[in-house]
Amino acid sequence: MNHVVVVGASLAGVRACGGLRAEGYAGAITLIGAEPHVPYDRPPLSKKVLSGEWEPDRISLVRAEEFEMLQLQQRFGVAAAGLSTTDCEVTLADGSVIGYDGLIIATGSTTRRLAGQPDHPSVFELRTLDDSLALRARLKEGSQRVTIIGAGFIGLEVAATARKLGNDVIVLEGLHAPLIRGLGAAMGTAVTAIHADHGVSIRCGVRVLGIDPVGDALVVRIGGDVRDASSDVDGGDAIVSDVVVVGVGVSPATGWLDDSGLTLRDGIVCDDTLNAGVPQVYAAGDVARWPNPQFDGEEMRVEHWTNASEQGLIAAKNLAAVAGGGSPQPYATVPFFWSEQYDKRIQFIGRAAGDDEVRIVRGSVEDRSFLALYGKNGRFRGALGLAMPKPLMQCRKLLIERLSFEEAVQAAAGLA
Repeated sequence: MNHVVVVGASLAGVRACGGLRAEGYAGAITLIGAEPHVPYDRPPLSKKVLSGEWEPDRISLVRAEEFEMLQLQQRFGVAAAGLSTTDCEVTLADGSVIGYDGLIIATGSTTRRLAGQPDHPSVFELRTLDDSLALRARLKEGSQRVTIIGAGFIGLEVAATARKLGNDVIVLEGLHAPLIRGLGAAMGTAVTAIHADHGVSIRCGVRVLGIDPVGDALVVRIGGDVRDASSDVDGGDAIVSDVVVVGVGVSPATGWLDDSGLTLRDGIVCDDTLNAGVPQVYAAGDVARWPNPQFDGEEMRVEHWTNASEQGLIAAKNLAAVAGGGSPQPYATVPFFWSEQYDKRIQFIGRAAGDDEVRIVRGSVEDRSFLALYGKNGRFRGALGLAMPKPLMQCRKLLIERLSFEEAVQAAAGLA
């Protein structure tokens, strides 16, 4: 290879660049990023940066001198617009074309929007540094009426930060429990009890009917979801807000690949080495969907920091290996993610599904500190910890060993 193009100045993209150099690749690397900023870390956007505790210079992914040592050709502030795997060319939004003989796609994800969501200065999404700084300017003085639509991790982190800054906060969720996709209904409800402790109301089973400007305020019109018997909204209702934050999830950023010939299905479909089905083309991070050997080949797409960091390195290593005539290695991993809300750290390791058996083995919901294990078909599949970091991380070994659910429950009882 003489020229590798990495599309996406994300965590996965930066790790891929570093991984190529670590593998001894000395050719050209072009790093393409849609944002004008030097690559930065995203988890602090809903916490430390949003609260004002950190300024943007604290979240750079690579120090300036380290970035210089990578010897990258930088194309920041211009998005990728198309890919030809036949001609081995990436087309950018400004019309320029960049050829490659090795490609790593790490374009991450983009925020979803509500149907009919207005473009209004008091309606925010949170995905970029600019989003975080703009929202921070509205929240920092406190006393704002803040409505957050979506009780996923980002929405709840914003809720915690906004509340700590002295704002009145309400969270609206369309499903019948918060964090249901990541943790399941029972544990999602248990974890988010900490919000009630801080005066934040989470209303579930809610349909947002519209967001209407009224004078200097916004009116969020809601109704109960007729499909959800647990909805706590009867008929219609309206919430007067100064600030509305929409956090209804993300979608993999694959729109620019529609005519590429790659297989797209809620992400780029890859094999277990992260190859995207075309020689010398790999994907990493939020955008990659792959069969995970650690979970018997279950196809998954993981939207978390640890996965992006690891996949960027593996994609680079496999690209370099294949280019040098070697063999790529499968990416087998135990997914891990965390969230910080108020003074609590929520951590999850493994995989969860809505019909998993869940058992609390340490602590209690009432104490706001517990360890819960997830099992399915007799197999141990995941662990959730609220303010219990050490036992949670020790569960990784139990997952790697592929214990049965009952074996894991017994082993977890004896963890330090």
